[in-house]
Amino acid sequence: MSEEAPATPAGAGQTRRGDRASKPQPVAEPGLWLVATPIGNLEDISRRALAVLASVDSVACEDTRRTGRLLARHGISARLVSYHEHNAARVRPALIRTLAGGGSVALVSDAGTPLISDPGFKLVREAHDAGVRVTGCPGPSAPLFALILSGLPTDRFYFGGFLPSKAGARREALVSLRFLDATLVFFESPRRLAASLDDMATTLGSRPAAVARELTKLHEELRRGTLDQLAGHYASAGAPKGEVVVVVGGERSAAVESALSDADIDARLDSLLADGTVRDAAATLSAETGLPRRELYARALARAKEREECAVDP
Repeated sequence: MSEEAPATPAGAGQTRRGDRASKPQPVAEPGLWLVATPIGNLEDISRRALAVLASVDSVACEDTRRTGRLLARHGISARLVSYHEHNAARVRPALIRTLAGGGSVALVSDAGTPLISDPGFKLVREAHDAGVRVTGCPGPSAPLFALILSGLPTDRFYFGGFLPSKAGARREALVSLRFLDATLVFFESPRRLAASLDDMATTLGSRPAAVARELTKLHEELRRGTLDQLAGHYASAGAPKGEVVVVVGGERSAAVESALSDADIDARLDSLLADGTVRDAAATLSAETGLPRRELYARALARAKEREECAVDP
């Protein structure tokens, strides 16, 4: 994400001269450090993360210019190593040699928590295989921040990264998530946002959703509504500016469950019972709707008994 940040009020985050906590102390022991960096506001970084970045042997980063600006903002001079998906296979062996030799390396992304929708996991995996200590400093994450802002359930969620750019592949990916009992979180390109939301509405139904953009920045915005409402808004308003995260209610969201009336459920159960058992009818409808199988079984059993009583009445 971009590193443009809203202005910080004068004096914010400053400490008095002589305060022992005014300067981060070196803390980086040998090993690979996974360090989260701000997703927008450059002040959103922990003192421990700054101390680690100031004391490691080198900092592996996607874009040395962006990371350089962040470090300069906090008065840190560090050896920067370019590490991204296009050069990772070539650079990774050298980083592993440094780590295996007792060195310390910090891995950062352009913004947010490294390894979230980036190829850093390969470096982590090889560091583990080499017996290198892997630790880090947790911090900002755009998907998590968008999730907690959205007002949608947070007890269970699925992060899908970027959906495919082509419509057919995107719909296919969404179909595979249709019955997932979890809030869905995606990154999306601003120029594809309207089309992607329209595909979500078509594939997933009229679920509650939220579009978060420019998180922690001056023009931060959260727009909430159903998928079809949001698709309509961005189709008419045009592509928004900035980084975008889309959060979508899971299959068991209240809006989805309420879309099926009791009459709809009973009619579908009756149809399934005409050709199958109570157990099969409950299992099938649970898979179709995300409604609890136990509740549907009890309902299907009652419907089956009612059908039997009607059949024997003169």
